[in-house]
Amino acid sequence: MKTANTTQRGAILLEAMISILIFSLGILAVVGLQAGAIKLSSDAKYRSDASLLANQIIGQMWVSDRTQATLQTDFQTGGASYNLWVVDVAKALPGVSGIALNQPTIAVAPNAGTTIPSSTVTVTVYWQGPKDPARHQAIVIAQII
Repeated sequence: MKTANTTQRGAILLEAMISILIFSLGILAVVGLQAGAIKLSSDAKYRSDASLLANQIIGQMWVSDRTQATLQTDFQTGGASYNLWVVDVAKALPGVSGIALNQPTIAVAPNAGTTIPSSTVTVTVYWQGPKDPARHQAIVIAQII
């Protein structure tokens, strides 16, 4: 007849291995959550930077000569102020330099039918994060009077 001691042989080892397995799965889940949180945090930073850069160029428009012709010449895509601003955008956001599709755009359109001459400015900033197949964008629309 077997004693209770011999039938329980290895049970503690089995319990310890199952405990380690459950603990390891928990740690892997926490690591996965941390990786997701880091990605979302960097996405939020890029979106915030894009918004800040768009508002920066709109601020420059407000302190410059705000006539329609000047806004189109200096700030619209390809203008002198635009070209200086694009350098800052390329430094701040990933995937902007070297990829023509990710170049920011600025469109200046006159507001027709208003008594005060004004322009509607649409600034679109694109970026593409490292190892991110998707292209992201931030669009800021302002009325310059």
